[in-house]
Amino acid sequence: MPSRDQIKHHAHLVDGMATTLGIDLQEAALNGDVSMDEVSEAVLSCTACTNPGHCAGWLEETRKAERTPEYCRNQDLFTRLIP
Repeated sequence: MPSRDQIKHHAHLVDGMATTLGIDLQEAALNGDVSMDEVSEAVLSCTACTNPGHCAGWLEETRKAERTPEYCRNQDLFTRLIP
């Protein structure tokens, strides 16, 4: 089981990835486009990523993107939510 700090770190990565793709996860949840369970599952899936350091660096360098990096474990979810 991931630690609280790991979950917080990966929640930040998931939110950062969403923002970089132009997705507002809170708005998507309020609109019913994604459930809070799906967001929670995305964070847990992210904790199993083998590239969180690369992802963090990619997010720092990338302000806007049309797709996730190939290794993103949440690529399908984000692709579905991209406006």
